[in-house]
Amino acid sequence: MARQRLGQHFLSDAGWRERIARAIRVSRHEQKGSASEQRPYCWIEIGAGHGEMTEHLAGTGAPVYAVELDPPLVQRLSQLAASTPNLTVVSQDILKTDLRAIAAGRRIRLYGNLPYYITSPILHRLFENAGLIDEIHVVIQLEVAVRLVARPGTRDYGYLSVLTQFYSHPAIALKLPPGAFRPPPEVGSALVSMVLPGVQAQLGISDATRFLDFVKRCFAQKRKTLVNNLRGLVDRDKVLQGLSELKLEAAGRAEQLSVAELASLYRQLAYS
Repeated sequence: MARQRLGQHFLSDAGWRERIARAIRVSRHEQKGSASEQRPYCWIEIGAGHGEMTEHLAGTGAPVYAVELDPPLVQRLSQLAASTPNLTVVSQDILKTDLRAIAAGRRIRLYGNLPYYITSPILHRLFENAGLIDEIHVVIQLEVAVRLVARPGTRDYGYLSVLTQFYSHPAIALKLPPGAFRPPPEVGSALVSMVLPGVQAQLGISDATRFLDFVKRCFAQKRKTLVNNLRGLVDRDKVLQGLSELKLEAAGRAEQLSVAELASLYRQLAYS
């Protein structure tokens, strides 16, 4: 039984499970063993549920760590682990899980059917460990998925877009109907695949936390200009000068700037 307080919607449709497995290259029907697969890695599954996708992940032969918080589901997954040598059940909250300790020197690939109400905190947690991760594949609310991949100048582009595109290269791999789940959610869902690393290194940003705090301030009130959103953080004339030198509009808003342009403005202002 799904627990509403945990935001549980189980991926009950076998056809959709297979489509996801193909999209993230863990289907038994797909060819394995390419040169790119030789680097030691493990799968970490977030919110493994009843094991709907766990067997697909374990079928790759790589170590799989199924992270699950709900005790009855942990018990069920433990029964699966008893007959699956490369599966380990981790009875923890993903927001408190030590990914580095689990990986033990291996690269990480992540899959998760995320509770919609904590999608953003989970993504922040994963990106804190971006240096350990090669791929992230998550099933999330379609509305949020659109925000992750949104481009500058569009309605959905915002802080979450910049965060995701700073650390990864995201794409919507599949759109899933409510009927793929039990119980069905009230909204559409999507599988978002993110390949890491993103653009952090090539943008020359050494302090990611400070840069993202700056970005968050730029988007503080979406209808306000950058000059107004940065008031109190950077002198108005300095912001105007920085925008001018980067050939950006004086009345520009954060939603009009790409991740690279926000990084250029951040470096230009060099605020203290």
